[in-house]
Amino acid sequence: TPTGPPRPGEIWWADVPFADGSGSKIRPCLVLRADGRSAEVLKITSQDKSGRDDHVRIPTGGWDPDAEHDSWLDLAEPLPVPTGDFSRRAGSCDPELWRQVRRLHGRRSPA
Repeated sequence: TPTGPPRPGEIWWADVPFADGSGSKIRPCLVLRADGRSAEVLKITSQDKSGRDDHVRIPTGGWDPDAEHDSWLDLAEPLPVPTGDFSRRAGSCDPELWRQVRRLHGRRSPA
């Protein structure tokens, strides 16, 4: 990729698989862990998930200036994505939200 490989704490556009294995979709995602060959990501959706405990609001201003509102980060299930399926880096996760995500998903993230 032109900006280097995905790194933990970064938001990327990638071809993220559906949790049920039925396909995939180009969408923004937050990189949890990366080893150079693949990464574990949390998917980001623009659909309102305010009533759900497994989603948190993620500000979009820094990485998706065309968005009309904030998006939602799905905390439930990290998904594997091969490095070649990442298309472009969008930005970095809000530092406070990144601390919250790391508390929930452990601190194994290589820098």
